[in-house]
Amino acid sequence: MRITELINSGLAGAITVFAPIAAYIFAAWFNMRYFIHMFQLNSYKPKVQRKWLADNSLKFFTAHFAVIAAVFALIAFKADTWLISAFVTIALIASGLAKLPKKHYKTPIKYTKRLVRMIITASVLDLLAAALGIIVRFDSGMIVMSFMIFMTPFVILLANLINRPLEKAINRHYINDAERILRECPDLTVIGITGSFGKTSVKYFLDTLLSEKFSVLKTPGNFNTPLGVVKTIRGSLRATHEVFLCEMGAKNVGDIKEICDIVKPKHGIITSVGPMHLESFKTIENVKKTKFELADAVAENGMLFLNTDDKNVLSKADSYSYISYGTENHGGYYATDLRISEKGSEFTVHSPDGKKCDYKTSLIGRHNIINIVGAIAVSNKLGISLEELKPAVRRLESVPHRLELISKGTYSVIDDAYNSNPNGARAALEALSMTDGMKILVTPGMIELGEKQNDLNFEFGEEAAKVCDYCALVGEKQTKYILKGLVKSGFPKEKIYVADSLNDAMQKVYSLTSDGKRKIILLENDLPDNY
Repeated sequence: MRITELINSGLAGAITVFAPIAAYIFAAWFNMRYFIHMFQLNSYKPKVQRKWLADNSLKFFTAHFAVIAAVFALIAFKADTWLISAFVTIALIASGLAKLPKKHYKTPIKYTKRLVRMIITASVLDLLAAALGIIVRFDSGMIVMSFMIFMTPFVILLANLINRPLEKAINRHYINDAERILRECPDLTVIGITGSFGKTSVKYFLDTLLSEKFSVLKTPGNFNTPLGVVKTIRGSLRATHEVFLCEMGAKNVGDIKEICDIVKPKHGIITSVGPMHLESFKTIENVKKTKFELADAVAENGMLFLNTDDKNVLSKADSYSYISYGTENHGGYYATDLRISEKGSEFTVHSPDGKKCDYKTSLIGRHNIINIVGAIAVSNKLGISLEELKPAVRRLESVPHRLELISKGTYSVIDDAYNSNPNGARAALEALSMTDGMKILVTPGMIELGEKQNDLNFEFGEEAAKVCDYCALVGEKQTKYILKGLVKSGFPKEKIYVADSLNDAMQKVYSLTSDGKRKIILLENDLPDNY
């Protein structure tokens, strides 16, 4: 039956037509909003989104396939039009309700201009398909609307593909503008900072230390992508700035080079090379190659600083002229006499010219000390004496969620929740081992480690068993291999708790008795909403 015939048949006919259309708009919006949010969390990477869909959307596809099959069956058995309409309406409303926004999203959807453009394109595709189906016949309209909700994740990918030429043109405009702004600041010193971990901490530490003498701009938070860097330049760089600290992140070979081509760094710092984002990098050699794209881009009259405590960094160091830093003496800047507790750290830094200076900081962990030494090395080479840096080092604060020590009542939290990786997890466990008290680990495990993910999480469990008194694992599926590592290492099963959520895990560890000891809780990693 045609739509016009139903509408003209009276109120019941009009309801039969417009009820499923209203339900379709409701379901299309909330399903689109959900999947486009996940696409945003997946960095607008179609390949990453497709893998995420394969891993996380079986229930969605199964339920909607069942709805389509049911609609076909109702039509095939010549069910009453009102019955088909009622079934489709109820199914679409249920689909929309299932994707209503959750109040506890850690990273809410951000309605950027790019996202709005994608929503508009996807909406046009949804509405055109539904309109064409309804115009032909009421039955075909019901099938098309049910099918389009089923296809929502792929409609978003198609909208992204359609918008790609426009997005590239817009991005190119922004990049050209950023390059123009940099050209107009010829005296600006750009320092590139990259590494598998530690780069954000070094950036924050450098900002504090260099501000003793220079006007410094740094990329905020984790604005370490090409467009994040461009946004910082266009929005914050002023003619009065003397130093620009540019954090450079990467998930693919060539990502660091892309940023370097924009900012043209004079100096560079490589903090580490480790097994991160192996789903996209595939091999540690590709990670190493990508991080050293910064070394290749450093100006001829510039300086390259390398954390030579990191064996992967050290393995490529001989190909470059560099200044080393760390806790081992490779002829550069290095720390000795480390005294680390949950209250802070003390250490002595030696410089290449034979000078040395004692420092104190409230920060904990060998990993933090290495990062501070890197910041001291750069600052000293740029003209600030070791003695002048002492007050600034004392003022250093923990970078949020990166070995951040938070003391409350009868317990302390070592918050290392940001983007856990094998080397970072090892450093966090080392920091935990140096504390006095009941040592507790709370973790959902590590992600984006490709085919090595299970093995590395298993090793994490083995390492945790050597340090911890209690372990709370967040998510049964995600932490399965950590649990296996703990059990194999002989860790008591009664001291392991597998929680449904982070809140569940924290409530459990808060309730533990510690026989008078202070509870030291290491929060290692916190998975984003798309996991």
